Amino acid sequence: MNIPSVQHLVSPEEWQLRVDLAACYRLVAMHGWSDLVFTHISARIPGPEHHFLINPYGLMFDEITASSLVKVDKDCNKLIESPFPVNPAGFVIHSAVHAAREDAHCVIHTHTRAGVAVSAQKCGVLPISQQSTFVLASLAYHDYEGVAFRDEEKPRLQDDLGRANFLMLRNHGLLTCGGTVADAFLSMYIFESACQIQLAAQAGGELVQVHPQIVQGVAESMRVQTSGLGGAFVWPALIRKLDRLDAGYRT
Repeated sequence: MNIPSVQHLVSPEEWQLRVDLAACYRLVAMHGWSDLVFTHISARIPGPEHHFLINPYGLMFDEITASSLVKVDKDCNKLIESPFPVNPAGFVIHSAVHAAREDAHCVIHTHTRAGVAVSAQKCGVLPISQQSTFVLASLAYHDYEGVAFRDEEKPRLQDDLGRANFLMLRNHGLLTCGGTVADAFLSMYIFESACQIQLAAQAGGELVQVHPQIVQGVAESMRVQTSGLGGAFVWPALIRKLDRLDAGYRT
């Protein structure tokens, strides 16, 4: 698409974040979690300003590059000229999370079939898989209020999220937040897997649920599984896979 590079216009820290966020968009597309152009991944730029990167609205996720990401402030004003708009509904949700959670440096929101299907179930996420236990250790729910383009919804979304890192948007989809792009991506991978497993299990016989005490101790299990690194444990391998397929996201 001949999008000019902005690397010379930003700090090395911002450029690395752009590369990581563009990689995340490509990974979401690779795993089949995108909804054409209608969901979003955002990341806060390092520094005291509340500046964010979000996708150029109208580009498919497998088209997004480090330079095409749009830099905006907390009021969604563009800080670097871009020919692409930002989706107001997408920014409402993401800006609400970033404003309430200083630790939420990356926010991923999806509309997958499995995620929306479980979000429409009254029971929500059931403790029936190892993946679900990781989610249930930090899960919150937010009731559907229509397409999220009204600022008045923000306080309710923030209150419902609280300190959780997994948010199920009822009748809508899934949301994860993390201290890094890698952390948010790994959380979404686990969240999506838990929903897919639940739907598959519900098509069979009677379900066996995990004991509540196991769910309570799962945070330590995750630290052991990732050697205390969280998303950083798997991120380098994911980047190597992307680079083998198409390193164009780095431009």
